[in-house]
Amino acid sequence: MTAAEKRNDFSVGSIPRTIVRLGLPMIAAQLINALYSVVDRAYIGRIPGVGALALAGIGLTFPVILIVTAFTNLCGMGGGSLCSIARGEGRLDYAERIIGAAFAALLTLSVLLTLLCQIFKAQIMLLFGASGNTLGYACDYLGVYLFGTPFTMVALGMNPYINSQGFARTGMLTILIGAVANIILDPIFIFTLEMGVRGAALATVISQIMCAVWAVGFLRGDIPILRLRRSNIRLDPAILRRVFALGASNFTMAITTSAVQVAFNTTLRDFGGDMYIGAMTVISSLRELVTMALSGLSSGAQPVIGYNFGAGNVERVKKSIKFLVFVCMGYAFFCWATVQIFPEALIRIFNDDPQILVIGVPALRIYFCMFFLMSAQMSAQQSFVALGCAKQAMFFSMLRKVVIVAPVALLIPRVTNLGAMGVFWAEPISDVIGPIACCVTFYFTAWRRLDFLVAAKNKLISRG
Repeated sequence: MTAAEKRNDFSVGSIPRTIVRLGLPMIAAQLINALYSVVDRAYIGRIPGVGALALAGIGLTFPVILIVTAFTNLCGMGGGSLCSIARGEGRLDYAERIIGAAFAALLTLSVLLTLLCQIFKAQIMLLFGASGNTLGYACDYLGVYLFGTPFTMVALGMNPYINSQGFARTGMLTILIGAVANIILDPIFIFTLEMGVRGAALATVISQIMCAVWAVGFLRGDIPILRLRRSNIRLDPAILRRVFALGASNFTMAITTSAVQVAFNTTLRDFGGDMYIGAMTVISSLRELVTMALSGLSSGAQPVIGYNFGAGNVERVKKSIKFLVFVCMGYAFFCWATVQIFPEALIRIFNDDPQILVIGVPALRIYFCMFFLMSAQMSAQQSFVALGCAKQAMFFSMLRKVVIVAPVALLIPRVTNLGAMGVFWAEPISDVIGPIACCVTFYFTAWRRLDFLVAAKNKLISRG
């Protein structure tokens, strides 16, 4: 067994220490990844004279970016969990075939998405809520951003295959390299070169190229346990069916989030106007930041849960899930308290337009008022994925966004006197119903199954 294999043998050692060792770099990576769009929005919101409208325009591109993220997750997140299970079973050759097939799928899907979105970007932006005032900003940003789609998908889609092997710090560096470049390049392109929103998009594209080169270079090198080998880079239908099945939950989560954002933007445009969309852009950016940390922690626990489940160490699986839920709930409660106490200060990070503040402060408090419950659902969903229960994870992703959030966001402004402010109530309503349904189901299915396996194992031991 190599040194890397010994270090990343998740069947031994302290579970909290292992999850924290993997999770902290992944949290940092997720937060750094969120900085791409958040930094863009923060700089764009400060463009003299047009910052508020430009910010609203960039917010309209968020659903398209989420669609790109969804297809990235389809190839990356599910395959990462599958690799962890295969590695726990000792099937290293099969795990490397998974990486190669996922890489081929990422390249193929990225080219198709780039072409489709470039051809129809104006129509898409109008459909997604653009007005005559914001359409130009949205198309300018998206037109440049889309050219970086292949690099974005390769960088983010390959990172789970680095993390699943236990190289969490390397995975963090994949994102850190690009984020630092983006932070440096943004003000140069936006203000110094006076490129405006196009400059923000160009900075992101250059940054993602750097990330992709780093991630592929690492997986092609001699350090990883599992490598990206040229002979494995092909569209293998049998493998991709399994990758897509496990990635469907994260895919659905991103796609439904995109659909919800479209519902938000179109309703806000009709009942409030561009300033409400600008306020939603700020609020969505803050939600993205805090949710990315939860996602990073869950990603840190996934290899541990999946590896031990594949190896038959059921007790360690249960301990890992308990630790994940406890830490996620504590973090979410801290974020909830911060938002409720300092809403104005958080909004001013992006824009200090008086109209944005008047709308944004009460809207932010409403939007986050039940956020701490959402962490329980994220823990359960990611545990479902780590255990190979793709259908359950996908169902609850769809339940929360498609069945609850989108219809409520469309309905409340039309049946109450809350107007555009009613849109912001959709999120807390779903933050109550979704977690309760998901966690109860997880307990009576996956958790009870683990209890049965523990009991059966103990019975065999007692019989000698």
